[in-house]
Amino acid sequence: MTGTEKANPETTELIERLVERSNMLEAYARVVGNRGAAGVDKMTVEDLKPWLQAHWLEVKESLLAGTYRPEVVRGVEIPKPNGGERQLGIPTVVDRLIQQALHQILSPIFEPEFSPNSYGFRPGRGAHDAIRKAKEYQLAGKRWVVDIDLAKFFDEVNHDLLMARIAKKVRDKKVLRLIRRYLQAGIMKDGVVWERDKRTPQGGPLSPLLSNIMLDAMDKELEKRGLSFCRYADDCNIYVASQRAGERVMASISRFIEGRLKLKVNREKSAVARPWERKFLGYSFTNERQTRIRVAEASVGRFKDKAKALFREG
Repeated sequence: MTGTEKANPETTELIERLVERSNMLEAYARVVGNRGAAGVDKMTVEDLKPWLQAHWLEVKESLLAGTYRPEVVRGVEIPKPNGGERQLGIPTVVDRLIQQALHQILSPIFEPEFSPNSYGFRPGRGAHDAIRKAKEYQLAGKRWVVDIDLAKFFDEVNHDLLMARIAKKVRDKKVLRLIRRYLQAGIMKDGVVWERDKRTPQGGPLSPLLSNIMLDAMDKELEKRGLSFCRYADDCNIYVASQRAGERVMASISRFIEGRLKLKVNREKSAVARPWERKFLGYSFTNERQTRIRVAEASVGRFKDKAKALFREG
């Protein structure tokens, strides 16, 4: 490559861009700024700098050679707002650094082609934007919602399907191998390491981007059908003009999700209903022709419970 040529992010130089000093310094600043709990090796973000000063060259060489192997992640469970528990996987600080560096070189490749109706874990977008868009659909007369709940999405991601989607845009085999190793890294719970042949655990810097890459196929299918939808990570609401249309969409999209993406639709939590009967990202809507956004009753209840607990502690 001559001095005037620029590195193409879709070529084999991608692994070199991963370990570039500027990319790693940005990743380091983000990981230290986010702090977070220690992984299985108990290394904290405060320990990271001296550790890198002693070991970075050997880590860099193994990344460039394609031989780097991530540590297992530490499995923790946190309560979900509606009951049950959510499994998190906490990588070591070093692996969080590498995942963040990976995110920074992969995001510019995939981000430009993501759907404008996808709002989760994307720069300049958030939950409030999704809620405002949902309100627009209702004001336009689409006052039925197809509320699709993906059952344990992060636990059900098919590694081969995800890697095939990534490989369409990334040809660097060393980067592809590194991503797959992160997907397959074991998870330690109660001192026992469990192997993984599917799932992408929440908790690492790379998992939000991987979830958007996986679910972009669903976004493209919804766009192809001309449907009005908002997606935030694995929460997807589709707005239609009638209950009958909603039931048709629910049936056909569920077949697509389960057949093409190999994910599971939670029939008990999914529904075709009025938007004011459901909640989306902690919000709901009023039953008025000029619909307004309101905080969902369940969210209000959780806030009151937390307030009561704080007052008792005081």
